[in-house]
Amino acid sequence: MSSRLGPKPRLGYTNSRIERAAELRTDAAAIAALTKHPGAGTYVIGGEWIVAKKGSPLSEPLFTPAEAHELGPAAETIFLGLLDGAPRFGHGLSLQSAEALKSRSDLLVTDLRSIAVQGLIAADDLPPIAEAKAVLHWHARHRFCPNCGAATRLACGGWRRDCPQCKAEHFPRTDPVVIMLAIDGDRCLLGRSPRFVPTMWSCLAGFVEPGESIEDAVHRETREEAGITCGRVVYFASQPWPFPTSLMIGCHAEAVTHEIVVDREELEDARWFSKDEIGTMLMRRHPQGLTTPPPVAIAHHIIRAWVDDEVRFD
Repeated sequence: MSSRLGPKPRLGYTNSRIERAAELRTDAAAIAALTKHPGAGTYVIGGEWIVAKKGSPLSEPLFTPAEAHELGPAAETIFLGLLDGAPRFGHGLSLQSAEALKSRSDLLVTDLRSIAVQGLIAADDLPPIAEAKAVLHWHARHRFCPNCGAATRLACGGWRRDCPQCKAEHFPRTDPVVIMLAIDGDRCLLGRSPRFVPTMWSCLAGFVEPGESIEDAVHRETREEAGITCGRVVYFASQPWPFPTSLMIGCHAEAVTHEIVVDREELEDARWFSKDEIGTMLMRRHPQGLTTPPPVAIAHHIIRAWVDDEVRFD
């Protein structure tokens, strides 16, 4: 089956070439100097919109700091790190400024999902854009201190917000999400969310709750959404998912019950699929046109690993 599926695609938003250089974040003078580095590059983001210089076949999402400022003032500028010694930044436009840029014929202004799925920019640019988008989203939602309500201010190159009133320090947070494929021999469990395109089926997923292990979250979510009890759980891989600030924790789980009871509040449907049927879905050759998620999503890779006989529970 693996030979029919062809070469394995790259998992989106991973394998970043950026060295985050966290030791520089507290040195405001060093970061200010880096903005004048001849190789400095900036990703421009306004809410869900990513701005790039329109090109063919690929658009260019990297601007010089001066070019970024010409597009609009930054609500925040964050230091992402170094790429081969050259600094990289995220420039956070207001949503209104980003919307206004859509009228320019020399720019591509679109959402990150479309960019990733359609391959509109180089794959190496996806991880730093995901980094910038997630942190800028956090800033947009944390302009006031949750302890005392005072306005906070950016610190540490954008990796902290400080409260001048109560002196609290606030840091970006990542929301862990388990995403799992329950397996019963030669079949696996997929579900359909009402948000999916009509043909797509995918792994079940859900947020990890406070005080909960990854394995416990896999057991709970699979039982809650589809009524299936699982036993052994094995970790597969993880993926940053900047929609808005999640970390997808991919797993395979061994199903020990088989009768599906769908939680209609969470899923439109769920059912078992054979390995052969999943193979046709991965290759976009299913007779009814059913599909799995695109390669940019970790669900695609979790499913493919099972079809390729790479999953072991011992």
